[in-house]
Amino acid sequence: MQLDGRRESTNVQDRRGSSAGKAVGGLGIGGILIYLLISFLSGGNIDPAALQEIMVPQAGYETGQNVEFTPEEQALASFSKKILAGTEDIWSAYFAKNGLGEYRNPTMVLYTGATQSGCGTGQASMGPFYCSADECLYIDLSFFSTMKQSLGADGDFAYAYVIAHEVGHHVENLLGVLGEVHQQMNRAGNKAKANQLSVRLELFADFLAGVWAANDNSRYHSLEDGDIEEAIQCAEVIGDNYLQKKAQGYVVEEAFTHGTSAQRMKWLKKGLTTGDIKQGYQIFQIDYNKL
Repeated sequence: MQLDGRRESTNVQDRRGSSAGKAVGGLGIGGILIYLLISFLSGGNIDPAALQEIMVPQAGYETGQNVEFTPEEQALASFSKKILAGTEDIWSAYFAKNGLGEYRNPTMVLYTGATQSGCGTGQASMGPFYCSADECLYIDLSFFSTMKQSLGADGDFAYAYVIAHEVGHHVENLLGVLGEVHQQMNRAGNKAKANQLSVRLELFADFLAGVWAANDNSRYHSLEDGDIEEAIQCAEVIGDNYLQKKAQGYVVEEAFTHGTSAQRMKWLKKGLTTGDIKQGYQIFQIDYNKL
C-alpha cells in the first residue's frame, strides 16, 4: 500500500507492555495457536454478554513490564494507526454523503498478551476483536506475525484488511445491524442457527472492509500491484472450512461462524469492486431504504 504522507489516527490507546502480560497456565502454545486460527476475527461479532462467556481470564498473569519496541514493531504500530485514520476519513465522508448519520470514530487499543475491555478480559489468543460496549477494536500486533507464520497470509494490505474488518463491525454497530443480529442470535433457539447469523455478520464486515478499501483507493490512490491479491489470499485462508481442516483434519459446517473461504473472498471482492454499502445488505435481506 502507498501510505507515504498519510496521517496517523490519534484515537489510539497504546497499552503494549504496560498491562497484563502473557497468560500463565491454560492453553499451551500449540493450543493457543490452534485456538487463534479457529477464532480469527471472532470477537468482532460478539455482544458483551456473549463475549464475557468466552473471555474468562486464565489462571494468573505475569505483570507487564515496560519494554522497548523494535523498529519493526513501531513501524507496524504506525501502519495500523494510518489504516485506522484512513477508515476514519472514508467512513466519515461516506456516512455524511449517504445520509447515514454521524460517524463516530472507534478507538483502537494496542496491547500485549491481555487487556481489559468493555466486554471483559481480552487475550491475544483470541485474535483481534471489536467490542460494541466501548466501541473499541483490540489488537495485539503479534497477531500479524502469527498470520504470516501459521497461515501464510502476509503483506500490508492483508494486515489492513484485518483492521478494516474490525472497523466494519463498528460500522455494523452504528447502522444498527450488529444489535439487531445479536437479538436474532439470542432468539435463534439453537447454536447452528445462531452460527448462521454470525456468518452473515462476518461476511458483511468483510464486504465493508472492501468498501472502505475501494473508497480509500479512489481518494488516496493507496492500492499497489499485488495488494488485492494479498487480501484475497488472506480471506481464503481464514475461511471456516480452511481453518477447521487445518486444525482438526475435517470440517463441521454447523460450527461455521465466519463463512467459507469462497464466501469470504466473494464478499471482500464485492466490496472492492462496488465500493457501495447498499450492495451488501442482501446478506441480511435488508431493504437499504428502510434504514
